[in-house]
Parts: sequence; structure tokens; C-alpha cells
Amino acid sequence: MNFRLTFPVTPFSSPLQYADRLLLMGSCFAEEIGERLQGHYFDALVNPHGILYNPISITQSIHSYLDNKVYSQEDLFQQGDLWHSWDHHSRFSGLDPQTVLAGINAQQEAAAKRLEEADWLMITLGAAHTYTLQETGKVVGNCHKVPASAFYKKMLTAQDIISALDNAMHRLFFRNRKVKILFTISPVRYVRDGVVENNLSKAILLQAVHHMVNKFDRLFYFPAYELVVDDLRDYRFYKEDLVHPNEMAIDYVWQHFINAGLADKTLFNQISDLNRAAAHRPFNPEGKQHQQFVKTYLNKVEQLIKEHPSLPLQSLSDRFTSQLL
Repeated sequence: MNFRLTFPVTPFSSPLQYADRLLLMGSCFAEEIGERLQGHYFDALVNPHGILYNPISITQSIHSYLDNKVYSQEDLFQQGDLWHSWDHHSRFSGLDPQTVLAGINAQQEAAAKRLEEADWLMITLGAAHTYTLQETGKVVGNCHKVPASAFYKKMLTAQDIISALDNAMHRLFFRNRKVKILFTISPVRYVRDGVVENNLSKAILLQAVHHMVNKFDRLFYFPAYELVVDDLRDYRFYKEDLVHPNEMAIDYVWQHFINAGLADKTLFNQISDLNRAAAHRPFNPEGKQHQQFVKTYLNKVEQLIKEHPSLPLQSLSDRFTSQLL
């Protein structure tokens, strides 16, 4: 008797390599996967604009990288004591506009460079609705707790999203002829808008993304949304807010992602083993047994550095070295 529906995840036709340069953009779920990639020493730049949810803001940020846009104080606004950008997440906000701009433009420069050389662009779409400033008609990436009366809220159509993605993809392919694009839909449920509206939003995103994937042979889809909503399908896999997947659910999606999308699983498993060893908390750090444990794993790291000199494993070596007496 089966109590849950599982389904196979199709392996990537072009699996990820450790040598690949990655750019991840989109919702908070993109950050969850991005942090795991970085933690396993992939060369991944994650959310240069901060968290973005809607396809229009995501594609606008791609255009800003392709245009090598430099933000100025005219692109900021002040709300209370803080300066914000309508295009960016509040992680960039601050008391001093020049400090805000320095952080934004440093990420702009890094993202523009990464987009030119990227092997993979991974986009996680969160919601199909947008918020537009009534005063200017600008679609914002973040409302920064400005009163709702300042915005028009709109549910995008699938064609709206397709047009925005299509335009950005054509520009990107002209500049970077090797880049592949992986789409996911965030499994985070935006129930503040209502359960029915959330489901409609996800359905529109799915329709648009699958249209794009079927149109271009360099576009792929990974079913993160379906793994949580249809496979796990239980509130015990969500955090207390009942909308965000918990660590167990994210780890489940992550494992499917690695199984389906990674070329060198042997190297990945070696690094995972080293990460677990580095995170180990000994009962007696000065004891002979733990010191031998540290030496053994330090030797493994140094051997891996010799075999894969391009991997940034020095910090891992330093973690073990710092434990030696």
C-alpha cells in the first residue's frame, strides 16, 4: 500500500560540472539551493539583486546586467531613515545612500561579468503577480513596507511572462552562446494573497516556463515545486508558518537535484564527507583520538587540492588546521 506519490526526476541532458560558473536568481528558494551549492564549493553567484519573486523584476535585472547599468542616487528613494532601491531586496537598504549604492553596484559588476561567462543561469520564479508604483508606473522588485495604497497589484498572464523571458533570453544568448538556463518554480506558498490566487499564480508560472523550455533546447526545468507539493505533500515538511518548506524538505529537493543534475558525484560525495567531518564537534578537542581524526581529514583535503587545484578548498583546509595542537 502506497501512502505518497513519488515520481522519477529526469536526469539533466547536460549535467553540471564542478568547473561550471553558475548564476542563481529569484525567490528565497533559489538562495536555499544556492547556499548548498556554495557550501559544496561550486562557483555560484546567488541573487545579485537580492530575493526577487516576479518574472518581470527578474528579467529587468538580467537586462541591467547586460546593459552594465550603474545605479545612482536618483535610483534610490528614502523611506523613514533608510534608503532603498525599488529594484533590489531590502538587504541592500541602509542609512547612507552612498553605502547602499556601493553595495548595489559591486553586485551589478559581479553579475554582469558572471552573465558573460556563465555556464548555467538558474531562475526560480516565485509568483506571477507584480506590484507597480502608481506614481511612476514602475514594476518594483520589493515594496519595502511602503503602504499598499502606493501600488497597483496585477496578476500577469502567461503571455506577459513568456514575452518578458523571451526578450531576455534572446539578448542573453546573443552575448553568451554557451549558457544553459534551468527554471524552477518556488514551492513557497504565498497564501497572504489567498490560497486560490496562489494556486492560479503557480499555474501561470508553470504554463509560461514549460512554453519556454519547449521552445529552446538550452532551457531546462527541474521539478522542485512538484517534489514538495505532490511528492512530500504534508505540512510536516513546512516551517511553522506553513508556507516555507523546512530543512527536511529542502534537503529532499537538494538530493534529487544532485542525483539528476550533477556529473561528478564521486567528487561531490568526497566534499560532503569533508564538510561533515569539519562540522564535527568533539567531546575532547585536545584528545589523541580527535587529533588523529583531524590529521586524517586534513590529509584528505590536501590530496583533493592536489587533484582539483581549481576548487577553492583552502578554507576547508584551514578549518582542520585550526584544530591541530
